[in-house]
Amino acid sequence: MTRAATYPEFSRNALAPGLLGGIILLAGLALIGNAWFTGVLYAASILALIMCVFASQAKSWWWLAGLVPIAVVWNPVWPITMNDLVWRLLHLAGAIVFVAAGISIKTPTSTKR
Repeated sequence: MTRAATYPEFSRNALAPGLLGGIILLAGLALIGNAWFTGVLYAASILALIMCVFASQAKSWWWLAGLVPIAVVWNPVWPITMNDLVWRLLHLAGAIVFVAAGISIKTPTSTKR
């Protein structure tokens, strides 16, 4: 007796970068104003751009409204100087966007196997 293989209808490709981005931004709260903060800028910006690709593949265009600003604000090439309180609030908001986008972005799997 053989069972037909069932495959998931979608995959959550953005879950790992979303959770990692949230962790990096929360850990980056302790590094604001430190020399290591540049590493947080690189990591957050790159992960936001990766998630933009997954959001466009999943046709979840509304997440680009939250992920593109993260890629721009945390851009290490042209860093934006802000007050520490503003950075802390943006880190919390960015972590929420990362995790929420990672959970909700679903890429349809191919039907051809």
